[in-house]
Amino acid sequence: MIKINYPSPEFRIKEEAGKEWIFDALRKQWVRLSPEEWVRQNILIYLIKILSYPASLIAVEKEISIGTLKKRFDILVYKNALPWMIIECKEMNIGLNRTVLEQALNYHITLQTPYLIITNGKDTLGFHLSADGVNEIDTFPSFQ
Repeated sequence: MIKINYPSPEFRIKEEAGKEWIFDALRKQWVRLSPEEWVRQNILIYLIKILSYPASLIAVEKEISIGTLKKRFDILVYKNALPWMIIECKEMNIGLNRTVLEQALNYHITLQTPYLIITNGKDTLGFHLSADGVNEIDTFPSFQ
């Protein structure tokens, strides 16, 4: 299990037509503030402000093809111009179970990242994937 000490949020939130919206600084747009989006935004802030991952190398909610299916990953971090880490976010009341892990592993089939993270904001599991197999990690990998 990875322990995360989130920084104090400095989010821009607005209400419009009875719904809450949050400004996503990476996508440079307002997005619907769902429970999953809250987790995604907090993880993004943690990656950038605490771990010093370059914001310019983080992609959010982009479409990929898995066979004939079109899917959208939550967060993908690039390193050396290659996909490096997939992060699958779930809302806080969703447990990190086999189904969540399999979803992230399906993205891995296409993206072939060495790191895979699943989180619900409270609990976070990380894995290093290599030719030797899948090994659980207890910290986010250093970007340096």
